[in-house]
Amino acid sequence: MSKLPTKAEILDWIEQNPTLAAKRDIAKAFGIKGAARIDLKRILKELEAEGHLEKRKRSYADPDRLPPVSVLMVTGPDGQGDLFAKPMEWQGSGVEPRVLVIPRASDPALGEGDRILARLTQVKGDDHHYEARLIRRIGTNPKKVLGIFRKSTEGGRIVPIDKGADREWVVADNATGGAKDGELVEAEQAGPKGRMGLPKARVIDRLGDPSAPKAVSLIAIHQHGIPDDFPDEVIAEADAAKPMGLKGREDLRDLPLITIDPSDARDHDDACYAHADEDPKNEGGHVVWVAIADVAGYVTPGSALDREARKRGNSTYFPDRVVPMLPDRLSGDLCSLHEGVPRACIAVRMVLGAAGNKLGHTFHRGLMRSPASLHYEEVQDAIDGQPNDRTGPLLEPVLQPLYAAYAALKAARGRRQPLDLDLPERRVELAEDGTVKSINFKDRLDAHRLIEEFMVLANVAAAETLLEKKVPLLFRIHEEPTPEKLESLRETAQAAGFTLAKGQVLQTAHLNKLLNDAAGSDEAELINLSTLRSMTQAYYGPAHIGHFGLALRSYAHFTSPIRRYADLIVHRALITAHGWGKDGLQPEDFETLEQTGAHISDTERRSMVAERDTTDRYLASYLSERVGNEFSGRISGIARFGVFVKLDETGADGLLPMRSLGREYFHHDAEAQTLMGSDTGMIISLGQRVKVRLAEATPVTGGILLELLEIEDQKVAQGRRSPAGRSTPRRKSAKAKQKKDKIKRKVTRTRR
Repeated sequence: MSKLPTKAEILDWIEQNPTLAAKRDIAKAFGIKGAARIDLKRILKELEAEGHLEKRKRSYADPDRLPPVSVLMVTGPDGQGDLFAKPMEWQGSGVEPRVLVIPRASDPALGEGDRILARLTQVKGDDHHYEARLIRRIGTNPKKVLGIFRKSTEGGRIVPIDKGADREWVVADNATGGAKDGELVEAEQAGPKGRMGLPKARVIDRLGDPSAPKAVSLIAIHQHGIPDDFPDEVIAEADAAKPMGLKGREDLRDLPLITIDPSDARDHDDACYAHADEDPKNEGGHVVWVAIADVAGYVTPGSALDREARKRGNSTYFPDRVVPMLPDRLSGDLCSLHEGVPRACIAVRMVLGAAGNKLGHTFHRGLMRSPASLHYEEVQDAIDGQPNDRTGPLLEPVLQPLYAAYAALKAARGRRQPLDLDLPERRVELAEDGTVKSINFKDRLDAHRLIEEFMVLANVAAAETLLEKKVPLLFRIHEEPTPEKLESLRETAQAAGFTLAKGQVLQTAHLNKLLNDAAGSDEAELINLSTLRSMTQAYYGPAHIGHFGLALRSYAHFTSPIRRYADLIVHRALITAHGWGKDGLQPEDFETLEQTGAHISDTERRSMVAERDTTDRYLASYLSERVGNEFSGRISGIARFGVFVKLDETGADGLLPMRSLGREYFHHDAEAQTLMGSDTGMIISLGQRVKVRLAEATPVTGGILLELLEIEDQKVAQGRRSPAGRSTPRRKSAKAKQKKDKIKRKVTRTRR
């Protein structure tokens, strides 16, 4: 380029390339070389002085970017009828962005002066900078209902599916949203009571067949009693919240604290940064910062927000939606560490030795501004030599130091020996219409492990600080396996040809040796599942017991206060311990910690069951079109009524009823977890490979029924008893026989 770019051209370039905003990037883009760089530097300084740009270390960035979830004020329609709005939270000093509101058919009518919470998408338009989708109108919190629509001549009625509902809802003819008779719909209250004292409703979403995939998560929410509507007073408190400033906080905005999350993350509650320790006494050491959203600054003790957060206990995540612990204004906006906007945080600075041991730490209540919100895959790609426009400028100054610190932590983890289970996690991917697009197993990248190790380290630091300062808190407690479960695991391992030593204090290193011995063998999945089943369930409580699975003496949850009430309690304890303000733990909190821990442990289990049930229903829906197909799998459970099989392709669990195993009787040994055929002597046990046919998949219940075709590559006769006197291959392994002869247990005879 022969001439210098104009200020407008430079601003336009930075807006299009926010991660390539260093002076050298701008110079390269416009072909500026030699002495002309001095003129470019002058122009950039002028833009900075005019407020169009701000200097961030060695790069420039546009300060006028809006958060992806923002509060807007509707300014009214233009001459063509398009609805526009302006931001209520404005950080920049340049031209205020213009926002086009894109309404959906189910959205309420909006008028000039309405305040709305909306999700924004940045666009390149001639007359607007963002497009907005309505989340809800500020100051309104209509009651919602899920039910079956029954059509009538004057509109229709909604029969709620909630068992506790005692009345139907009236829907006017112009508020049905096109719903058909018998469809499952989501509706909201549309006004005062109508005829016969029934409340009025307006359909906002048609979910179709009640057994269809799109309805699955909503049904689970109602079945398990998960609160999904916020009371009016809670919404009012959230809507009144304002962005936090620097008062009473340290300025951490120059620290490049980046967030790394799944690509579909709904919130960003943690950020991290690392660099080499410059202290000559700690050669080869690292400094790691972990910053967490300061939810305690918004959700104060005794407030309506606090009472509702405690009631919910945690957020619940489904493949198509999330039921948040906090309203959108907080969880998706003010408490989410979005890129480029100031956000309140509580941060911990941790010093690591070259070997990865934590040498010390300090906590800070500050104000941060993340330079980038990244996802796991692009971070891993950058480290593996394939950076993109976003990660390229961050590779050397930010990402590589993070991985260097992680390498040290990984070495320390190897010495600590936390339980190292290898159990792939399923991922349900949905199409736009709510149907299941695919079932995959999530990849486990170093980027995932990096964030996990940083979060574990921060959680340890929080627990240690509060113990040192003698401030009560809720620990994350994981007790060691009971003797009975441990003995069962030992017997399973022995039957599979492995050993779990007796007569010593159990440590996770002993279990890891068993897992490592089984790795790569046909029994690896069986040993991993059996080890998992031997574990006790973790819970929250004020007792300092430790975390067996992580091999840690002191552990508390600190890193996710947006979605876990336990973490909010720990944040308040840290505020009290450091004297940071009046929003710490209150005297009454100390007295009720045990009850609070028990309650949120229950809500956590409730969410886990609802999430699991939903996944099972989606899997059944996905497989329902493949009835009659054959699948390979492995036996994962033995019961009196049949055998559970985990399918290789999807990880779905299906049932082989006794009737599908043949016409002989099967003896059930509950302790050995085996079935033995009375005629053939065939033994069915955990971990065996099978081939099955899908007989039935019921999306409404999530049930999957299978038929047994082969076991350990041997065909299984169907529909007849073995003829007397005929030689039948006895599928009884020597190891299983030795085990049964040695144990001499009572065998229960079970009819098919």
